Amino acid sequence: MKGGEGVSDTTQALFHEGFVSELIGRPVVVERAGNRVAVGHVADFVVERPDDTFPRVDAISVKTRSGLRLAPMDSVTAIERDRTVVLHEAPTLPLLPDDQALYLVEDLFDKQIVDVDGRKVVRINDLELARTADAIRVVAADIGVAGLLRRLGGRRIATLLERIPRSLIAWDNVAPLHDLSPNQVHLSVSQSRLSRLQPADLAEIIGELSAQDAARVVGSLDDEHAADALEHLDPETQRALIDDLGTERAADIIEEMDSDDAADLLGELPEEKQNALLAEMEPETADELRELAAFAEDTAGGLMTTDYVWIYPHRTVDATIAKIREIGPETEFVYYLYVTDQARTLLGVLSLRTLLLSPPDEAIHAVMDAELVSVSTDTSAEDVASTIARYDLLAVPVVAPDGKLLGIVTVDDAIDAIIPERLKRKLPRFTRHHHAGRKVAPV
Repeated sequence: MKGGEGVSDTTQALFHEGFVSELIGRPVVVERAGNRVAVGHVADFVVERPDDTFPRVDAISVKTRSGLRLAPMDSVTAIERDRTVVLHEAPTLPLLPDDQALYLVEDLFDKQIVDVDGRKVVRINDLELARTADAIRVVAADIGVAGLLRRLGGRRIATLLERIPRSLIAWDNVAPLHDLSPNQVHLSVSQSRLSRLQPADLAEIIGELSAQDAARVVGSLDDEHAADALEHLDPETQRALIDDLGTERAADIIEEMDSDDAADLLGELPEEKQNALLAEMEPETADELRELAAFAEDTAGGLMTTDYVWIYPHRTVDATIAKIREIGPETEFVYYLYVTDQARTLLGVLSLRTLLLSPPDEAIHAVMDAELVSVSTDTSAEDVASTIARYDLLAVPVVAPDGKLLGIVTVDDAIDAIIPERLKRKLPRFTRHHHAGRKVAPV
């Protein structure tokens, strides 16, 4: 909007900080040659770039006899101590469309937001404005009782307000939950700020929201962060989100989940929905998830993930380390390396520690442990957990009767299977960001 580049020096001198509610309804006057003419009252404040860390106020919406009109901030000569707004010319511009501007009162008051620092869902009762070197900006959200009282006529109970502790959240820790109206300008800060939360915290916040808001929050995240959050949600919430997200987007997110979690989720869905999601995925991923979903959830087959690093026995230690550096971004679980032949028959295993401490030119078959501890696909979850505990493992391989390596069960998934539901989603996870169903290439 033309003319909204800053705030006049006089305005800066008189207005340092205050709350939006203190300015709403205050008189707006035009001053020329020492004479003042009343033109209306403050109705709202307009922000054109809501994605800024601390968004600049670009205009004031003024209620005039002719309706609502905009006064660009460079037409404001003063915001006086009694909050009277002084202009050097009458406001004449029409309101900006919803997709071009954010209106602080209309679009933010009483709306839910996420307090990223406090990791909770709160409601905006008021907004704090403050002068910077070149503008008046939104600096904080007031979520406390004081904000409500201020809106209800707090100027008449100023003494009481002084005794009420402030509950302010700096605006750079605020993440709006979604587009604030169907045509509203998109607040992309939601994605970047929500991504700062740990998956368990984000999942807890999502669990507190309505189904519509939960879907909007997950929809605002990139696939990787959405997958992390989805893994920490209970099955009922997962199913509801999948329905609300739409088949194509839900499939993209599920592909980013750990393969075992993705298979568990698919197994909870009706066959028709499951097939629709699988049809949107890469064929190889879909085939592997289909196989995993066929196993009972409380068995090693139902718990295993196909995300692991496998290597050939004839490779040298040095070549293996170089390859791991190359494929590192594709997997986080490289505590164990599984040694197989070309038919994927499991021959041995070695830890990352063993690999690093072995001579660089030594062959893998010379340093691997051929005394294998493994489980079968029908091993119960309790027995899998017992095996991992007995041998002090971070993961145990799952093998077919012919010795072929099918997958691994990590310690976190084994624990998940034997502890109460309310605790399992809060536990740390070893495997994340693994593109469901994609094995890491052999070394």
